[in-house]
Amino acid sequence: MPEAYVKVTLKKSILDPQGSAVEKALRQMGHPVEAVRVGKYMEITLSEGLDRAAGEAALEEICRKVLSNPVIEEYAFSLEDRP
Repeated sequence: MPEAYVKVTLKKSILDPQGSAVEKALRQMGHPVEAVRVGKYMEITLSEGLDRAAGEAALEEICRKVLSNPVIEEYAFSLEDRP
């Protein structure tokens, strides 16, 4: 069955207040960080029998229409066949 790994993050041009808060906390703790961006990570198991092209097309639509806001977010995914 195909397993998808999806990452959604704010576009670089969008301020990330949550990432800034994490960055500040890490610096105060003495960690050597330059910047932090916070995003979302999802694992999605697709239906049995789906070929790679159909799986990628479905994921593209899922990411674009459901999992991300294309105005402020970008996404990336990978698709792996699992035994």
